[in-house]
Formats: sequence, C-alpha cells, structure tokens
Amino acid sequence: MEDEGIRCLNKLFRALIVVVILLPCVVNPSPSLGFNNISSGGVMRCIEREREALLAFKQGLVDDNNFLSSWGIEEHKQDCCKWVGVHCSNRTNHVIQLDLGLERHHRTRSFDQKGHPHFIRYYLQGKMMNPELIELQHLKYLDLSWINFNGIRLPDFIGSLSSLRYLDLFGASFGGQFPSQVGNLTHLQHLDLSFNHFANVENLNSWLPQLSSLTYLDLSYNNLSNVPDWLETVSKLPKLTNLTLLNCSLPSPAIRSTTLFNINSSTSLAHVDLSSNELTSSIFLWLSKYNATLGHLDMSFNQLTGLFPDVIGNMSSLAYLDLSFNQFQGTISESHFSGLSKLRCLGLSSASLTLNFHSKWVPPFQLDSIFLGPCKMGPHFPNWLQTQTSYSVLDISNAGISDTLPSWFWEGLSHHHEIGFVDLSNNQIRGTIPNSQIDFLYYPRLLNLSWNQLEGQVPPFLLKASSLDLSHNNFSGSFSFLFPMKASNLTLLDLSSNHLDGQLPDCWTHFKNLLILDLSDNHFLGRIPSTMGSLFSIRTLNLNNNGFVGELPSSLNNCSSLVVFDVADNNLSGPIPEWLGYGLPNLTILILRFNHFYGSIPLQMCNMRSIQILDLSMNNISGSIPKCLNNLTNLARRGSSSLTITHTIYVNSNSLTGYSYDDEASLIWKGMMSKYKSILGLVKSIHLSSNRLTGEIPCEITDLVGLVSLNLSRNNLTGQITPNIGKLQSLDLLDLSNNQIHGTIPTSLIGISGLGKLDLSNNNLSGKIPLGSQLQIYEPSVFAGNPLLCGIPLQTCPSEETTPEKQPVVGNQDEDNNDRFITPGFYVSLGLGFVVGFWGVCGSLIFNRSWRYTYFKLLNGLNYWLNVGVTLFRQRRMPDE
Repeated sequence: MEDEGIRCLNKLFRALIVVVILLPCVVNPSPSLGFNNISSGGVMRCIEREREALLAFKQGLVDDNNFLSSWGIEEHKQDCCKWVGVHCSNRTNHVIQLDLGLERHHRTRSFDQKGHPHFIRYYLQGKMMNPELIELQHLKYLDLSWINFNGIRLPDFIGSLSSLRYLDLFGASFGGQFPSQVGNLTHLQHLDLSFNHFANVENLNSWLPQLSSLTYLDLSYNNLSNVPDWLETVSKLPKLTNLTLLNCSLPSPAIRSTTLFNINSSTSLAHVDLSSNELTSSIFLWLSKYNATLGHLDMSFNQLTGLFPDVIGNMSSLAYLDLSFNQFQGTISESHFSGLSKLRCLGLSSASLTLNFHSKWVPPFQLDSIFLGPCKMGPHFPNWLQTQTSYSVLDISNAGISDTLPSWFWEGLSHHHEIGFVDLSNNQIRGTIPNSQIDFLYYPRLLNLSWNQLEGQVPPFLLKASSLDLSHNNFSGSFSFLFPMKASNLTLLDLSSNHLDGQLPDCWTHFKNLLILDLSDNHFLGRIPSTMGSLFSIRTLNLNNNGFVGELPSSLNNCSSLVVFDVADNNLSGPIPEWLGYGLPNLTILILRFNHFYGSIPLQMCNMRSIQILDLSMNNISGSIPKCLNNLTNLARRGSSSLTITHTIYVNSNSLTGYSYDDEASLIWKGMMSKYKSILGLVKSIHLSSNRLTGEIPCEITDLVGLVSLNLSRNNLTGQITPNIGKLQSLDLLDLSNNQIHGTIPTSLIGISGLGKLDLSNNNLSGKIPLGSQLQIYEPSVFAGNPLLCGIPLQTCPSEETTPEKQPVVGNQDEDNNDRFITPGFYVSLGLGFVVGFWGVCGSLIFNRSWRYTYFKLLNGLNYWLNVGVTLFRQRRMPDE
C-alpha cells in the first residue's frame, strides 16, 4: 500500500510539473509556431547581448513607417521579447523567432477608415545585414520577406545561424553571389529564396543536397537556366514535400535512372509548381513517381507537347491541376479524369485541345475553379457543368459554343455561396438572361459575357457584379434597369456595341466605385447626365458613337482621375470647355471627333501635360493653333514606357488583389477607322483636321518630337511649312493637305526616314521638291493640287527642260550653272596658270646667269649619258646577231 501511495504521489508530482510548464501557453498562447513572449510580473526576459544584436540589426534598416517603433533603448522598451516580430523561448528566454516579413506587415497594418487599402510597397528598406545578428544562435525562425535590401549581397554569416528551421527571404531583393554557406543550415526545413536578384544560384549541387531536413523549397524567379542537373539535385532531398520553381528558366532535364531510382529521393512530394519554364513532356516520367502523394501540380506555361498525358489519370491524390498554355493536342475524354475524385481546381486552357465529354457524364469530382478557355467543347453548352455546384471561378471563353444559354446555368449560379469569376466570352451563345427574380446570395466579382449573341433587356441583378462586360451582344431596350439600383459595387461596366437606346438616367451617384464605363456604339439619346460628374474615381469614359446632344456638363470637371475621355461621333455642341485643360490632370486620350463643337481651341488645353492623343477633328473649330502646344510634355518625349494603357482594378476596396484592363481607342489612321488596344500606348497623335482653323502652323509644334501622327488637313491654314519640321523624327503620318500653305517644301522633311504617310496636296506650294531618298517614292497625288510645285514625282521643273543655248541669262541661275565644267572661272584659271608656269621657269633662266649655266650643263650631261648608253646597247646586240 505504501508503494502504491508513493507511486500515486510521483504521478501527481509529475502532473503538477506538466501543468506548471504548460500553464503559460494556455494563458497567453503565441499565434505563430508556438513561440511567445510571456513576461509575467513585468520581469525582464530579454538577454542583453541578443537585445544589442537586434538593435544593431535595426540600424541597418530604414523604417520610414515606424514599423519597429517598439524597438528601442528607452526604459519601457528594454524587454526585446515584447518587440514587434520578436519571440523568445519561455524556457530559456533566448530569441527564437524574428518575424518581420510580409505576413507580419499585413497583420500589423490596418485599412484606413474609408475602407481603402493603405498600400505601401515596402514597409522596411535594408541598407545592410549587421553581422551581430550571429549572436542569435538559438534563432529557429527568420522571416525577412518583402524587406527591400536593394540588391545587396546576402552575407555569408547566414550559414552560421545553425539552429534555423525556417528561412523566408521572399521578395527581399538580395543580389550578388549566392552564399553556399546556406548549406550549413542542416536543420532547415523551410527555405524560400523567391523573387530575389542573385547573380547566380548555379552551384545548387554544392549546398542544396546538404539540407537533408528540407521539406519546403521555393526558388521562384531566380535564373536557373545554366543548371541542367537541377532535377537530380532536387531529388537528393529525402524529406521534400513542397517544390516551387516558378519562372526559373528551367531547361528540360535529362531523366536518368539515378534520378528516378535515387534511394535518398523524397517519397512524399505533395506540391510541385514548375510553371513558366522551358520543360518538355519528358518531365512526366519523373512526376509519375509521385502518383500516390502529389496533390498540387502546376505545369502551365511550358513547352509540353503531344497528347494529354495518361499518367495524370493515375494521380489519385490530385486536388490542383494546371496544365494551361502548353502545346498539347488531341482529345480529352472522361476516362482521363475517372480516378481524380479529389480534384478541386482544373486548368487546361489551350487552343489545341478538344474536350469530348458525354452529355450525361457525371464527373467524380466537385470543382472550385474551372479554367477551360479556349479548349474546344462546343457546339453544345457543356451539360456536365450542371453537376458542379460549388465552383467560384468558371472560364469557358472561346470554346466554340454555339447554343442557347440553358436556364439551369443561372439558377445553379444563384445558389453558389460566392462567385469570383465567370467568363463565357467569345462564343456564339444565344438567348436571353432571366429576369431579376433570380438573385445571387452574394455577388460575382467579374462577369464577362462579351462577344456573344445574347439579346433582350439587361436584368438588374447582373449589376451586383463588381465587373460586368456585356459588350458586343444584341441587348436592347432602355437603360431603365439602373433606376432601382442603390449603391453599386461596380468598378467596370462595359455595354458597348449593343442596341441599347433612350436617354441615360440621371442616377450615377450610385456608382461612386466605377472606374471604367463604356457605353459606346449604342443608340443613346439626349444630354449627358450631370450626375456623371459624381464618378470621382472614373478613369475611362467612352460615350462615342451615340446620339448625345448639348454641351459637355461642367460637372465632369470633378472626374480628376479621368485618363481616357471619348465622346466622338455624337451631336454634341458648344465651345470646347476650358476645364478640360486644368481640371483633368491625368487625361491621356481626349477624342471629341465628329461633333459640332465651335469656337477656338482654349489656351488652357496647353496644360494637358499627360495628353497622348488629341483628336478634335471634324468639328467647327476656328481661330489659330495655339503656340503653347509645346507644353504638352508627354508628346515632347519620344517613345512610351508601355505598349498599352492599362488600369489595375482591385476586386474590392479591402483587397490588394485585382485584375488589369487595357484601354481601346478608335482612331482615323491613313484614311481608315482603326481600333488600337495592344499598341495604344505607342500612339501619339494630334488630329485637328476638317475644321476652320486659320493662321500659320506654329513652329513650336516641332518641339513635340514624340508625335507619331500629325493631321492638320482640311482647314484654312496659311503661311509656310516650318523649316524645322524635320525634328519630328518619330512621325509616321503627316497630313497638311487642303489648306492654303505656300512656299517651298523644307529640305529637312527628307530626314524623317520613317514617314509612311505624307499628304501635301491642294495647297499653294511652289518650287522644286527636295531631292532625297524619301520624297521621290510617294505617288504624285501626295503633291497634286500645287500648280507651282515641280520635280520628281511630278513634272520636271522648267529650268531642267530648256537647252543651254536658249537658256535666258538671269541672276539666279548660278545654282544651276554650278553643275557645268566649262565656266568663265575656268578660262581665268587657265591663263593665270600659263603665265605663272612659263615665267616661273623661263624667266629665272633669262635673268639669272649662274642658274642658266647650271641648267645647260645639266642638259649636256644628260645628252652625253644618253649617247654612251645607246652605243653600249648596240655593241652588246651585235655578237648575238
């Protein structure tokens, strides 16, 4: 009994010890990796040398946002275990975790009161990594992700932090030589070196295999193009479960037997992301080793070819599969997916694949994300989608579907918890969208039904999306579906190229989040609503090709973020508003073409420093061209930083994720209406044709050296073409036709080598067309209608047709006579040469006796030498004869 009592007391004592040890964790648990900073009773827990090391490390950082304000030497900041990002061991008080990374920033920083993200690209900048950090010998967790170290070298001492289990340097912008000393971190389990600028990580085989405890490896966005044995190196990590080598320029490896049957290889690889590389289909031979364990496989944007790999059907644990944007061919049937019951995400976007599923096929999986555009799955709408009840992303764009949109599609969609993205664009889907009694529980973020054959009215429930693109369909009716709207979450609304009509309702105060609005190519009438001025965030406003009348509402002056403003092809009138020049500082494209605007061009428009395309053509604008146009600084710069004009649109105000939208503009180019999108950022144009402009073309316009197109045709411009026109070296189009310009064509014009379209016809130009390799290649029509103009490619100038005998003597013919060889100057030079040559030799012999004696002595000597030479020559030939 005593023994049992003693054993009970021992058990009770041990239990009390466990409780004492675990009690702090229960009272105040740490949110990260079980590490915490408990400081009971206000007792100092920080070890002095580690505190000094951390303060020295802080000195190497630039903390403009006071992220590390809790770090300091003040009395109330002495305990480093309470500092932001620092965690200490409860048992030893040593610093075991330093977390200053991206996730810590997100947890620490909150959004402002308006709900907009307080976005800072980098919370911390790094000048250096102080070597005193090596004092943290008990450090197990180090996260410096997204601290901008501005390309400095990752120090070698990082390999001396031998206790490290977790090292995250994602996006830290380190550069230079990668330290192979990282291979000394033999306890390391998590290593993320992605998004850095290392000069080379080519010596992988010298350090990576030493990390035998590694389970997570991410080297994304590091150049591994010169590492042909990368796969064999990775295969030497026995515990690896997560491998991410995104966009590393990986070459396709040689699959060796040592790679396939390496006994030290991991047998539990679960996550593989090798997307955006140069891999071929041979990689599937290696991936087949992990049929039972692989749950995530991303091989998109590679060079995979041939038929869809059968090995995919054997990966029974697969939940995420993305093979998009490769070069697969052939047909995929339901048999390829019969064993993938755990699949949640499917990405097969490829123009060469055909999905041939039976109309009654019931897949074994329930997908969350479906990316199948532009795989061919038509002509019928895929019925198997009816079985998928939980997806939030659906892309079946450009799928060759030519069918009526089934009613079950919208009914099923309305029961999904939340739709993130639906894209049915670029098909030939017909039918109407059901009325507003169908509603979403939440709302779809992005809904794209463009380029189909949908018809009928637009149902109001679609406006619950944050992005709605219904362009290029056959929708009709009025805009009345906007009336019942309350505050809208729409950031993009594109209803262009439909058959909508009537007046726009004056209810745009409901759309304060709207960034992109395109109502072009419809049949809208009436005035532009004044409440459009409440779209304070609007960046693109396209109202062209409608029937709008009246003046531009002055309230649009409030749209200070406007970048693209296009109201071409309407019946708008009135003077051009002055506020266009000072109220819209970001305006890049302004198109007022084909309206009834009148009056002069306001001088305030010279303040549009961001303008890239200015089109005021086909109006009734009068007066002169402002000389201050050289203030348009964007046009005074050659080239462009981007091919497109792109906007980044966030999904909602509390998110830093979003999507991009590329602007499009219709421009008259070389006599044809063309749409520009993919190269819109390169187009720099001033188009003032078909107005009533007078006066001279200001010479200041030649300061706009970035201009690609200058069209001033069909006006009443006078004066001469400025001699400095050749400064516009970027010009592809110059049209000055149908004016009253006189004088000669400047010779500097032949220096614009890239000038593809030129029209100077129907003016009062005179003189000879300058000779050069450029102007003579144009058709005569380019110069027609200028009676006093001559030279190639027109008729020969009169001075070139007359003969020299009949040519009248006029004072200005010196230029033509300069090309002749026999001139009066020739005879003068001949006479002077004879006099100087003759008297220079003979005169010296006549008047200087000693020179004369010497000269004749020389002649006698020459005579004697010739006689002797001839005599000897004859004597030598006589014996031979």
